Amino acid sequence: MTPTSINTYKHSFGKLAVVTITAVYLLILVGGIVRSTGSGMGCPDWPKCFGNYVPPTDADQLPDNYQQLYTEKRLAKNERLASMLDRLGMTTTAHALRTEEAIKQESEFNVVTTWIEYINRLVGVAIGLLIIATFVRSLYLWKWRKSIALLSGFALVLVIFQGWLGALVVTTHLLPWMVTIHMLPALLLVAVLMLARHKADEPVVAPFRAVRLSRAVLWAALLLTLIQVVIGTQVRESIDTIALAMQYELRETWVEQLDVSFYIHRSFSWLLLGVHVVLVFLTTREKHRELSRWAIVLLAAVITEGLVGVLLAYAGFPAFLQPVHLVLGTLIVGLQYYMVLLVGNASRQPKNYTLQAC
Repeated sequence: MTPTSINTYKHSFGKLAVVTITAVYLLILVGGIVRSTGSGMGCPDWPKCFGNYVPPTDADQLPDNYQQLYTEKRLAKNERLASMLDRLGMTTTAHALRTEEAIKQESEFNVVTTWIEYINRLVGVAIGLLIIATFVRSLYLWKWRKSIALLSGFALVLVIFQGWLGALVVTTHLLPWMVTIHMLPALLLVAVLMLARHKADEPVVAPFRAVRLSRAVLWAALLLTLIQVVIGTQVRESIDTIALAMQYELRETWVEQLDVSFYIHRSFSWLLLGVHVVLVFLTTREKHRELSRWAIVLLAAVITEGLVGVLLAYAGFPAFLQPVHLVLGTLIVGLQYYMVLLVGNASRQPKNYTLQAC
């Protein structure tokens, strides 16, 4: 493989990886819209929707007993899942799955929620195709750097696993803890794709000062953000339960019904803001221009996320802001991880190189 062909394949792989990462964030946004509009059960089966690859547009196209029909199918799938959990020793979870009353309830057909969920699935299929294309393109770089192809292959496995989890989410009638588990592989997928693209980039190290403090603060910011995400999932699970009980009405009363996790989540955001302010200060002082620019972008995202959180809590949880809040949170994690990769490059200086300011 000639240097020219390597550069060509690296460039095309990098562009495709960026498109795929962007598409993953689009899927997260669409998934947030599905959740905020209560459209998760718009299609009661998977991978088809009401037994068809193109969903119906009217209830008259469905059998009279469609609710009972899909409830029975879902309960049969849940029993198989519960049996598997029993064999794995997860008897408590299996029992909860068998006794959860929400699973036995079937939503009535609604053309709007059905097509929102259907569009969500179409976006998921598009991302699957993009991941396959990314993996195929990575194979051209196998002889140059095997890790790129291995990471792209892992991304493909993650997408398949994510699809299986999506089926379980539908089967369990959107149990809050299943929705949370469904979200985690998406974050891991972004990180894996970023790492693969980063390895294909092979960036040139420029002169700058040591970035040890920035690296430490950045890792702290990433850890704290992940903790905040975990707390946020607890808040979101509570909101999902309240929203279902309130039939997605009287949104201004939801915040009054939240438990202590909401107040911890709200207070924790101030700590995150402070850490990111320190990160901007350090990267600016260390005169690493690229890190400084990304730190400012990251701080702007954190501030915007905080403002969206305030509007959600005190403006009656507007449905259109809930997916925005979700996407911003995952974007912050992605930006932090990208900066971790940049700091990794910044730490690797040639042994005979004299450090100096930019």
